[in-house]
Amino acid sequence: MARTEPDRPARAPKGLLQQMEELIAALNADLSQLDADLQSSTDRTPGTPPAPGSRAPESERPSHRAY
Repeated sequence: MARTEPDRPARAPKGLLQQMEELIAALNADLSQLDADLQSSTDRTPGTPPAPGSRAPESERPSHRAY
């Protein structure tokens, strides 16, 4: 009969766990910035220039297509 290990929860190596925590923190920062950008774009009234440092919506960007 084969010997079995006692039931233990599988644990990820600390290095992998640390990497995941760093990735989650970076993702949260990116999502917070995106939320702030979206909130500021909806707060603007049409015709109002965007705040310094913010990106213009796709519809307001100049077209670079050759005609």
